[in-house]
Amino acid sequence: MMGEKGSHVGRKKGGLITMPFIFANEACEKLAVVGFGTNMISYLTGELHMPLTTAANTLTNFGGTSSLTPLLGAFISDAYAGRFWTITVASIIYQIGMTSLTISAVLPSLRPPQCKPDHQVCQQANSGQLAILYISLLLAALGAGGIRPCVVAFGADQFDETDPEQKTKTWNYFNWYYFCMGASILVAVTVVVYIQDNIGWGWGLGIPTIAMFLSIVAFVMGYKLYRNLDPAGSPFTRLVQVSVAAFKKRNLRMVSDPKLLYENEEMDASFSVAGKLLHTKHMKFLDKAAIVTEGDDLKSPNLWRLNTVHRVEELKSVIRMGPIWAAGIILITAYAQQNTFSLQQAKTMDRHLTRSFQIPAGSMSVFTMTSMLATIALYDRIFIPIARKFTGLDRGISFLHRMGIGFVISILATLVAGFIEVKRKHVASAHGLINMPHTTIPISVFWLVPQYSLHGIAEAFMSIGHLEFFYDQAPESMKSSAMALFWTSISLGNYVSTLLVTLVHKFSAGPGGSNWLPDDGLNKGRLEYFNWLITLLQIVNLVYYLFCAKLYTYKPIEIHSKADGKPTGDGVELGGHV
Repeated sequence: MMGEKGSHVGRKKGGLITMPFIFANEACEKLAVVGFGTNMISYLTGELHMPLTTAANTLTNFGGTSSLTPLLGAFISDAYAGRFWTITVASIIYQIGMTSLTISAVLPSLRPPQCKPDHQVCQQANSGQLAILYISLLLAALGAGGIRPCVVAFGADQFDETDPEQKTKTWNYFNWYYFCMGASILVAVTVVVYIQDNIGWGWGLGIPTIAMFLSIVAFVMGYKLYRNLDPAGSPFTRLVQVSVAAFKKRNLRMVSDPKLLYENEEMDASFSVAGKLLHTKHMKFLDKAAIVTEGDDLKSPNLWRLNTVHRVEELKSVIRMGPIWAAGIILITAYAQQNTFSLQQAKTMDRHLTRSFQIPAGSMSVFTMTSMLATIALYDRIFIPIARKFTGLDRGISFLHRMGIGFVISILATLVAGFIEVKRKHVASAHGLINMPHTTIPISVFWLVPQYSLHGIAEAFMSIGHLEFFYDQAPESMKSSAMALFWTSISLGNYVSTLLVTLVHKFSAGPGGSNWLPDDGLNKGRLEYFNWLITLLQIVNLVYYLFCAKLYTYKPIEIHSKADGKPTGDGVELGGHV
């Protein structure tokens, strides 16, 4: 891990006192990001006049890139800059991207002219206007790359893992971090989306831009209170060194006793503050990197030939996490449809609450957020205390069980979505509106509530469980990198969505322009088939996940318990059973 800065200062840094600054930053940042992205499909199709599938793929590509850049941000954070400065600089980059997009929404010359009522085909954005869009999205993606892997881990850093009382608070922090984030998203998908649809995109994007600025201010204000941890060198370099050393010694015979493998606690001290990883029997070929041979300098070894057991186990931990990481990809593919095709469904339906007021289509995700927030609150306050009595686990149930529940609920969400689409098109057909994509169908938009709500409940289980899994099971020195892995599963989920939409659009094309996902409206399409295809993929994914979870081995770590800051003894724990 990283060594703690400022340990000479009398007042103990970190703890609950830092949470208002971190949560204020997260609330403003999520208001900005979600206000920026939730209704973008409407901006791309309504203001820049992009075809529907092009706009949907642009958004999922942006979502994918924003979730891939955290690998770069995590590397910079863990190896060089530390989490505080990575978050600060990345937020400024994101701010620049949002500002440029807001300016393009305000200035008429930076977007195509409005469609004329008598014109069937609208003028699409030219190359220069699209360049501004893509540069803005790229800057936002780069900014997200520094914020996303670091902010969750930075908040968890404020609690000392070697203190049993504070370690328990870490898992409450994950639940309430997600709750705070969800509450902010709720404001974004109601107030901000309403402004975008009814007042204008200048204010609609300007408010998130201002919110991002406030998030930077709130975060920097808490600097003197934070428990800042120094970077301990690139964890990726250590993983490569172990791989190379194991390859070089691949022909050696394994030692008879694992205790003969190389150990050097002093050399590993800077990134094993919370405890030393113990030897595991899996992936024995990597153990060869820790076999001592003639010519190896035990005091100052060549790390490309000899590594400690702790470093070998770091690599094993990362490899063991891979299959569980991959299981999250398809769930994100299913979730991604809410901001694309589900939103387009909502736009065709009756959204009136009163004669004069109708819900913006982008605000339908309010039902996802409210169900997620309610689930988190009930989970933290009711479910965990009850489950704790039966399981003995501080967090109620293991994160692997929590993720499994989320997968099952997500399957129900896409299954239900298919049947609701059948109902929507049946009403459209009954009123002769199949060939009138821009005419409101006389069916309440509240028919979509079940699919939105089920996605929210699934996220409360799956996403937080996934987050806990990565933070808990990652090597101590790779907490930011672990958060980056969380976001890369989201990245690939968005890219798989793009690929799936493209393939379905191409191969479902039939005579007369028929298509499951047509560009000229959903009424003539087969969106229900697309939802059921995703349902089938999720069922296969659930079987795969159950197999991986059954075989998963929790990381074993030798810890030093602390009470009132003083060591009281040694112990061994399995990381996932705390």
